[in-house]
Amino acid sequence: MAVRLAIVGATGLVGQTILRVLQERHFPVEELRLLASPRSSGQRLPFNGESIPVEPFAPERLRGVELSIWSAGAALSREYAWHVAQKDCIVVDNSSAWRHDERVPLVVPEVNPHTLSHHQGVIANPNCAAIQLVVVLAPIARRWGLGRVVVATYQSISGAGHKGIRQLQAELAGTASEQIVAPGGIAFTTAFHPLAVDGWSEEERKLIAETRRILELPTLPITATCVRLPTLGGHAEAVWVETLHPVSIAELREFLSQQPGIVLLDNPEAQLYPHPKTVAGHDEVFVGRLRLDDTVPAGFACWIVADNLRKGAATNAVQIAEHLFGYVPRAPTSLQLH
Repeated sequence: MAVRLAIVGATGLVGQTILRVLQERHFPVEELRLLASPRSSGQRLPFNGESIPVEPFAPERLRGVELSIWSAGAALSREYAWHVAQKDCIVVDNSSAWRHDERVPLVVPEVNPHTLSHHQGVIANPNCAAIQLVVVLAPIARRWGLGRVVVATYQSISGAGHKGIRQLQAELAGTASEQIVAPGGIAFTTAFHPLAVDGWSEEERKLIAETRRILELPTLPITATCVRLPTLGGHAEAVWVETLHPVSIAELREFLSQQPGIVLLDNPEAQLYPHPKTVAGHDEVFVGRLRLDDTVPAGFACWIVADNLRKGAATNAVQIAEHLFGYVPRAPTSLQLH
């Protein structure tokens, strides 16, 4: 069954990655419409050997489409998503607009695909840092139970889109005239997301709330510190997990290596563990640096890395589409690391 599909925000980093992922996974597209802001109108983007024109967004351009994947910001989604979903097509939204709305499933296909069965037309794609975290935490919760989770993120500046990458490149070249994404700079340093008066960033609050919701553990003790780094390729997370039942590292390694969507890369003797550079271009979540935490009765520490533009956004959205339309991809991502 081929699908009539639209991408809203097609010229952004995530939008262009969605196009690549659709092609690589051979998603059956009957018709493709690319929509973006008026300033992007007239551009053309390649897809399956064709050059597709980019049109300015208007809700009527989604008539006759069965599925739309949005990556154009929360403001646009809040204004139009429900209108489009009720009159025209399913909306899979990458923004934060609907992630806390009980009408809207917040979906990571490896974790909670069952929630898609009661969608009302709008489906939320989670925060990039939450996606890779729950892919690892969900099977651990089922096997050993979760007592508490502490996470520190090391997020690629690509998470801020083209603007973040341009700021980093300009600073490295010594040509930066303004610091839009990271007011204190990003080259050779770190940057926090904007902080509220209570000291927390919205990114940290999103990570905590979305993890609880996806895992269906609303009272899970979890705390987070989120920071941006001058890296490309993916987000990394240092995670401390307190389990309800004792776990051995040997058992944990064996268990995680068998889980869908997870690649275990954990060889201390060979100094082998995942880096943002090594996971770039891959759809899986990589786990390494597994070690026991002897400060708690039962628990461990680990290092989780994933391509934030792919599994953290585009690939997760395409996987949702695959579940909705019953499509099994013919060519999974190669695991040849570089």
